[in-house]
Amino acid sequence: MRKVILDGNSLRIEDIVHVARNNYEVQLSTDAIDKVIKSRELVDRFVNEEKVVYGITTGFGKFSDVVISKKEARTLQRNLIISHSCGVGEPLDEEIVRGVMLLRANALAKGYSGIRLETLNTLIEMLNKGVHPVIPEKGSLGASGDLAPLSHMVLVMLGEGEAFYKGARMSGKEAMEKANVPTIELTSKEGLALINGTQVMTAIGALAVYDAINISKMADVSAAMTVEALNGIVTAFDEKVHQVRPHEGQINTAKNLLRILQDSKMTTEQGQIRVQDAYVIRCLPQIHGASKDAIKYVKEKVEIEINSATDNPLIFEDVEEVISGGNFHGQPMAISFDFLGIALAELANVSERRLERLVNPALSGLPAFLVKNGGLNSGFMIVQYSAASLVSENKVLAHPASVDSIPSSANQEDHVSMGTIAARKARAILDNARKVLSMELLGACQAIDLRGNKGLGKGTQVAYHIIREKIKTLENDQIMNVEINKCEDIVKSGIIIKSIEKSIGEIYY
Repeated sequence: MRKVILDGNSLRIEDIVHVARNNYEVQLSTDAIDKVIKSRELVDRFVNEEKVVYGITTGFGKFSDVVISKKEARTLQRNLIISHSCGVGEPLDEEIVRGVMLLRANALAKGYSGIRLETLNTLIEMLNKGVHPVIPEKGSLGASGDLAPLSHMVLVMLGEGEAFYKGARMSGKEAMEKANVPTIELTSKEGLALINGTQVMTAIGALAVYDAINISKMADVSAAMTVEALNGIVTAFDEKVHQVRPHEGQINTAKNLLRILQDSKMTTEQGQIRVQDAYVIRCLPQIHGASKDAIKYVKEKVEIEINSATDNPLIFEDVEEVISGGNFHGQPMAISFDFLGIALAELANVSERRLERLVNPALSGLPAFLVKNGGLNSGFMIVQYSAASLVSENKVLAHPASVDSIPSSANQEDHVSMGTIAARKARAILDNARKVLSMELLGACQAIDLRGNKGLGKGTQVAYHIIREKIKTLENDQIMNVEINKCEDIVKSGIIIKSIEKSIGEIYY
């Protein structure tokens, strides 16, 4: 069985994908087990001594000045989970829930949270046996972490709430019984340790980052096909141009385009047909490159976050100290995921503009709307409408969530990140961007056929054949959303990128 070992420090985005999408099992490292046990021993000692420590022997938020007795510790933790389960909306997708559970387990494995080992093992066992709590998508302010959605995760550990198990939705109690996972009773600090963190926003965002990398590569492929369909000028991609403005994403995009288009008989050189192309062709390295640099930045931030302790208070057992801080605040992720959404929106934006150049006979020199017998046939006319609708929606979604804040908990929590909203928006933008790129790919293939395929580049030839194996040239009008969905499925599968990389080597991002 394929496994991911959790030590709290070395989780990768690829590991999240393996667990969330490919059902890899999860196991704690020996070092992590030792740290968790030692951290818990300190919590137990402070409880026995009735020391006043936030979240262990006090209430939460505005109630931090209310001291809770040792006798009431278990009631306090249960009440925390029950009262904080205020999520609303549709359930998060299974892959996101699995990502959430994995990231919370990894954070707890660092040994700064004071949770009991058996409680952490219950969460891991649920993940390994496919008990997926129903976590409503809305209701988090992103500080103090993702309190509401994470509470819904913990409900199932208590035999409460709801879960999906083997494709069926049922009570949390029934799901745990069917999977043969014993439910638990929380004790001091454990409820807070399980819900006070950024794992929901980070799970959504981490999967979006992984997909964004592939989308950024796919954008170069679809753009390259459009360059060929329009007999675009490749001189603008010359390495010399980009070395004098050496942004990494820009340089990499220019390299990608030249490699993907290598040996093409459909591209041109400067002055051969015209002196220069419009911006959406000529400035491809600059436009795509900026988005790639943004995606790379977000990836670096996510890789820090997925190996961080993000709850409060933190237990430093080596110095026997408990510190109440603010690592639960989602601002680093909120700004990052807003940035990711903007980067993805721009990839879709420029793709739609390239599609417009393909369908507009005044700009392309091709039959109007890429169809013979126009008038009787509308061809790709409304495909461009649909793409325009999606990029317009993306512009609304790209408004940053992180610039908003509404104070909570009687103004004790007077600045919040809205990071989970930012992550959800980035994911929605990504979905729209994938659809727009699929529309451009269809349009570019059609335009190449109408122009006359004189010989495509090493990379574009691979992409063209994969698409044409499933989707034929449009001769007469048909239901276009069927073709769009087919193309999106191809893009989503990753087969085009894998096949091109096998042919020409890595496509850079």
